Amino acid sequence: MRCQRGFGVLRFSLRQLEYFVATAEHSSVANAARLLNVSQPSVSKAITKIEEQLSVQLFIRHHARGVSLTPAGERLLIDARGLLSYANSLQQNVQESSSVVGGTLNVACFVAIAPVFMPAILADFSQIYPGIDVRVYEGNQEEMFDGLASGKFELAIMYDSVLPAGIATTKLAAFEPYVLLPASHPRAEQKCVSLASLADEHFILLDVPPSRDYFLNMFRQNGLDVRVAFSSPSLEMVRGLVGRNWGYSLLVTRPYYDQTYDGQLVIGLPICEDVEDGILEIAQLEQVHPTRVMSVFSDFCQDWFAKHRLNSKKHTQARIPETALSGFVKNT
Repeated sequence: MRCQRGFGVLRFSLRQLEYFVATAEHSSVANAARLLNVSQPSVSKAITKIEEQLSVQLFIRHHARGVSLTPAGERLLIDARGLLSYANSLQQNVQESSSVVGGTLNVACFVAIAPVFMPAILADFSQIYPGIDVRVYEGNQEEMFDGLASGKFELAIMYDSVLPAGIATTKLAAFEPYVLLPASHPRAEQKCVSLASLADEHFILLDVPPSRDYFLNMFRQNGLDVRVAFSSPSLEMVRGLVGRNWGYSLLVTRPYYDQTYDGQLVIGLPICEDVEDGILEIAQLEQVHPTRVMSVFSDFCQDWFAKHRLNSKKHTQARIPETALSGFVKNT
């Protein structure tokens, strides 16, 4: 008598895993279905199928408040992203001889520089590679490290900092930090501004990692104290406060224009002291073999920054789009 029982082969598909990942990322079956352009029952059925096959519960269902991952779901999410990425890479490798490059790429970018660089990069990239769908996420360094480790992001554009183990980077550009002053400041006509000359004035800190430590260390390395009057994770809030004479700031990212959102003039001047440049890099997990799409985008970014000569003496000519100003904190 021949046994008809299977040999433990899992009976769920890559498409079902895609539904699971979308639901996990959006914390909602309805939002996942809308994103994937399928019905909600299709997504729910796919998740149930995976749960039955693995004999685990992947989500906690909250009435009218979406879903949240269980510990088992969090573990599966990391592996599912890796498997979907590998499947995408496999398809691309099969099509390697084709002159048309296509696929989806998830890229994270540091929140302070994404509005400056990414619109121009995406516009230029799409002209050459229209078949690649680049999905951009903004965040701080810690969020990008976590996203790379979990497989949510394949690449991340960030400033140089202390890297966790397993992250590989390639340099894109170097930018010279500068002092931002209101146009009416007494030192606004100088060729450079000494940090020592600002020690008694109010400092407005761009408070997002790693920028916070990078700027504060400039003072420490020169034996100076600093009077932080305001801090904000928003680049434009910092610029706006400087424009209204609340103090000065140190920045690396330089928008094209010298006006704040509310129309005040600000001036960016070099720092007299010898300070470290801000190094912009593109990062990925060391253990991940780059897909064709990853390699194409990484190479493009290196060429793009070199072509535009965005080095330590010339920051950027890209404009920042309007976004909401919020989240500043007055330090007492």
